[in-house]
Amino acid sequence: MQIARMRQILTVALCALACASCSVGRKYERPMVVAPGAFRGADNAQSGPTSFGDEKWFDVFQDPQLQSLIRTALQQNYDIRIAAARIVEARARVGIAQAEQYPSAAVIATANNYRYARTKFLNTYETSNTQLGLGLRWSPDFWGKYRNATEAARHDLLADTWAQREVTASLVADLASAYFTLRDLDLRLEISRKTLADNRDSLRLTQLLSDNGATSLLDVRQAEQSVYAAAAAIAGFEKQIDEQENFIHTLMGENPEGVTRGVEVTAQPHLPDIAAGLPSSLLERRPDIQAAEARLVSKNAQIGVARAAYFPDITLTGLGGFQSLALTRLFSGPTGMWTFVGTLTQPLFNAGSLKKNVQLAEAETQEAVLTYQKTIQQSFREVSDALKAYAKDQEFRKQQELLTQAAADAQRLSNMRYQGGFSSYLEVLDTNTRYYSAQVTLARAQLDELLDYVQLYYVLGGGWQ
Repeated sequence: MQIARMRQILTVALCALACASCSVGRKYERPMVVAPGAFRGADNAQSGPTSFGDEKWFDVFQDPQLQSLIRTALQQNYDIRIAAARIVEARARVGIAQAEQYPSAAVIATANNYRYARTKFLNTYETSNTQLGLGLRWSPDFWGKYRNATEAARHDLLADTWAQREVTASLVADLASAYFTLRDLDLRLEISRKTLADNRDSLRLTQLLSDNGATSLLDVRQAEQSVYAAAAAIAGFEKQIDEQENFIHTLMGENPEGVTRGVEVTAQPHLPDIAAGLPSSLLERRPDIQAAEARLVSKNAQIGVARAAYFPDITLTGLGGFQSLALTRLFSGPTGMWTFVGTLTQPLFNAGSLKKNVQLAEAETQEAVLTYQKTIQQSFREVSDALKAYAKDQEFRKQQELLTQAAADAQRLSNMRYQGGFSSYLEVLDTNTRYYSAQVTLARAQLDELLDYVQLYYVLGGGWQ
């Protein structure tokens, strides 16, 4: 009788192992994406498989002080550390999901002592029961429920890993942009201080001419306005510089303080022509695209988890060990015992919740597909915009350099004419204003070109390597 029972147990176990390879999940297939042959706006960009986004950030940003700031930020920035903590969480979830695929074992020890009161039919008596055994429990993965859950957890981990790389790339770009903006503010502050000094010299000359009757008090008042305007601009730039320094230290995970300067904004090295690379390679390099696809694979695996709930859930439990009425005889005599139980649970009525769970998983997967495709299209647009902006801002900066040179020469000539008595101070004031405006606009143009350089590197998938 026991032999027949053991055969039945083995038969059930073998069937469970055979069916454990079955799966009701849906195999993942990458959605169709139509990539253009080349980026729009890449007219001046170098063609070929090599991309600017493949470069390491310390090769792109060569200012030693900026490199020091970025290294500190990569160690201390709170967003980076939060993303790292999420990876640890996701790795733990993978371990939990994997553990569900294997049997669980536990040591079971019980000791009971009962005393029954005297009744009409029985005298008072006392009995004991001691049991020590090893219990096993296993739910065979008939329909791939646990395997799909593990696959989902693994791709969630992969998505979090790519998300951390996206945070890294974004931090490098943000810090480089903030540093270049700070150096631009330094330049504009320097321009304003020099303009203030020139305006004060002009005021002293105008006051001297007025005292000698060579000019009117109106010219003096106009010269005073130029001095006050330049002084007001200096106060505004100093305020912005303090705020920018505070922002940089916040990115670095530090309290606000001053920032050590490096290379001037006009001397920051950057390539005139950018190698954009092939649009198809962007899909493998951009961390946000990789993260979106990993989320998609995870959602696709969750469909298999939801579908598996339709089918029977079989649980195998076993217990083997020793049992005795006396603790002293637990390991002697015929005290061995074992049990084996197979449980099958088949859902019958659940008010449509299983069907809705499958529909929910499928809808979430479709949403993930659309998000993935949208992320790719967005990336193509961002690269095209950045390429065009970088090229056009270079053209603007070159023209602005010529305009500034012309404005400087006009200022020099108007001052000579005024000192020689051939023109009014109104002409000097106008040329001074034009020259100051041209200098500030040129500084802004140089900054825009650098910011485009940073943006282009970021949207091409650079910064996390």
